[in-house]
Amino acid sequence: MDLTTEALRLLKTAPAEGVQDQYADGKAANVWQAYIVDTKQRKQNYKDFLVGLLRRNGCKRILDVACGTGVDSVMLLEEGFQVVSIDASDKMLKYALKTRWQRRKEKPFDDWIIEEANWLTLQDDIRDLIGDGFDCVMCLGNSFAHVLDSYGDQREQRRAIANFEQCVKPGGLLLIDHRNYDYIIEFGQAPVNCMYYNDRHLKRIETSVMKKNGKPVLIILEYFVSLNDLNADQTCEFRLTYYPHTLEKFSKLLNENFLPQEKHEIYGDFQSLEKIEHPGFYIHLLQKCR
Repeated sequence: MDLTTEALRLLKTAPAEGVQDQYADGKAANVWQAYIVDTKQRKQNYKDFLVGLLRRNGCKRILDVACGTGVDSVMLLEEGFQVVSIDASDKMLKYALKTRWQRRKEKPFDDWIIEEANWLTLQDDIRDLIGDGFDCVMCLGNSFAHVLDSYGDQREQRRAIANFEQCVKPGGLLLIDHRNYDYIIEFGQAPVNCMYYNDRHLKRIETSVMKKNGKPVLIILEYFVSLNDLNADQTCEFRLTYYPHTLEKFSKLLNENFLPQEKHEIYGDFQSLEKIEHPGFYIHLLQKCR
């Protein structure tokens, strides 16, 4: 569909990280924490992929730049990693802070650093925490797509990627993902099944592809979540907006900040691309030159 007045307003007025819609009022955080990011429903293949990758590359100190309610950070803390967690949404961070307080008697959680920070001012927001850099900076869960192209030239997206790169120590990694927007644009629908979580509560996702002059510029996803297993009619819904990163253009965006000789591997749902035809997510792994 063509870009509507409301979609254009969202695009023009979106804050730097696109933290808006039900992120702003905490509705998404409440539902996400209760029904989508239940750590007990973490998919084992995701945990094995992430933890295995970090250990194979000798990573110990991790910067989770899109920690949300803290679910990935908690998993890494439990696996023995040192974690600094940031997010621009104080509504999301309150759940991470609550977890840290509840588990404060465990040393990894007592040492857990949680800060509110903006990707566009990351160097200033966490200047005292960067030190010599992190072994890995990770931005997972389709989080980066919340940076909308409000100026029409992707300047904010480029700035955010550059800031991530500056936080990676020489030889360290950037791990970042995005939904398969090529598929969503072609077929007009985002899949409900998620590679990260075994979620039985998420019933459907209604997808809108907004175009301007025939070019996709905005994806709006309406999530419909069941609040009660016994009553399917009792549902909660919330809306999130995303920038439609295609695989080719996002790869180019990343390579602008990492030299050609640096490693750039791409996975589809934690598998090599030749093993899966239509992955739900693409995961990019880049290594900074030593």
